Parts: sequence; structure tokens; C-alpha cells
Amino acid sequence: MVEPILLIVSGWWWVAPAAAGVGAMSYAALTVRGRRARRIELDAARHEERMAHLALQSAQAELRAAKAELLAVKAGRDARALGDARRRLAVTKQTERSASLHLRAARDRLRATALRYRSMRRDSPHPIAELVARHDAVTARWLEYETDAGKALSFPQILDPQHPPTLAFLRAQREAQTLRAAATQDKVTPETYLAYRNAVQAAEAAFDAAEDDALGIARESVSSLAWDALPAPLTTWLPRAADAIGEAARVVADVRDAVAKRQGGTSRPDEPPRG
Repeated sequence: MVEPILLIVSGWWWVAPAAAGVGAMSYAALTVRGRRARRIELDAARHEERMAHLALQSAQAELRAAKAELLAVKAGRDARALGDARRRLAVTKQTERSASLHLRAARDRLRATALRYRSMRRDSPHPIAELVARHDAVTARWLEYETDAGKALSFPQILDPQHPPTLAFLRAQREAQTLRAAATQDKVTPETYLAYRNAVQAAEAAFDAAEDDALGIARESVSSLAWDALPAPLTTWLPRAADAIGEAARVVADVRDAVAKRQGGTSRPDEPPRG
């Protein structure tokens, strides 16, 4: 359990003020400074759109080849080969459809990023600084369970590296930590920015999944707790404790009322007024 935790903390210890102070770091001193720094997200979106277009072209070529293969197999009347060709055609159709949707999404992201770039002010945080802040934020969320004893006891799965959702988060977080070093160098390429962005998004999604899983387990544990399942000493002690707390509350209320009456100058009925 300790090793995965140290892997993350070792690369995060220097973030004393957490995400709030990230933008004030040395990003203004990067080679991707000024206009180039603000444009890295747009350049990355353009690169992503180009890669998606190339992937679609490749998928379309594979689809044409699969169709030609199916026609050739039909001519040979080989039943087994015909089944294989049809399966390959189905797979290539699915790949081509997926590549088409991916290109559409990449173009939508490019348009949105272009609008965002045009609306940026000179003092706006650079995209890389924003990514680092998001990365630090998800790390801080995870460390809350490490430093808060109440959370650690209530949701132990979050700190258990053998628990599958937590293990998935630790792996995603380590990948993001590894890519962070390259993304915060003096020269950052669109490919490097994209890799780090995707890794940060994966870490965020993995932590959300791990947290939801731990919260779900906690809710199920509470809802499934039956009174009859409690140990015998608890079933006898808890009602008595509740009665004692109620009685103590009533005594405190009586004392408070008596003090209020005396402070208000109210005398007892059998006592003549003073003065």
C-alpha cells in the first residue's frame, strides 16, 4: 500500500499551496511563452483533428479491402473462408464508423478550442498551467483520504491499492505524473500536450470511479446493518446509553431554566419579595 502512495506523493510534495498557486509558477518563462503558450491547446486540437482524419482514411481503406476480399471469397465458394471474410468486413465497418465519429468529435473540439483561444485575455492562465492545476486538484482530493482519519476509516477502499478501482486510479495517476515532466519542459509539442491532457482526464475519471465505488460500498454497509446482527452487549448497552443521554439533556434543560429565572429576578412563591 505504501509504495503506490509514495510514487504519487514524491512527485507532488512541492505543491504546498496546491492548485491555487500553480498558475504563478514558471509557465510564463517557458519557450511556449506569450502567444505560443496560449496557442498550445489550439495547436494540439488541430493535430488531433489531423490524426483523426488520417485514422478515418486508413479505416476506409481497410473497409474497401475487406469488401474486395469478400467478393473474391464468394467467387471461390469456400464456406469457411466466406465466414472469416464476413467477420472481417463487420469489424472493419465498425472501425470505420468509430473513426468517423472520432473525427466528428475532434472537429467539434477544434471549433470550441478556436473560440476559446480567440476569447482569451493576455492574463488568462496558460493551458498547460490549467492542466497542471487539474492534476494537482485530483491529487489533493485523493490525499484528503490519506490525511483525514475519519475519511480513511469510513472509506478504506480509497487507500487500498489492491482494490480494483483504486488500483486503476493509481495507475492512471502514475501515468499522468510521468507525462507531466515532459509537458512542463521549456518546449512542449502538441503531441506532448495531448498525451498529458488525456492522462489527466483519465486520472480524474478513475478517481471519480474509485470514489463512487467506495461511497457505494459504505452506503451498502450501512443499509445492510441489522439491529439483530449487533453483538449482544451492544443491543443492551445502546438503548441504555440513549436513555441516559436523554435524561442528561432534560436535566441540563431544567438547570438552564432555573438559572434563567434567577437571573430574571423571579422569586419563589413562598418567599416574600425583598427590599
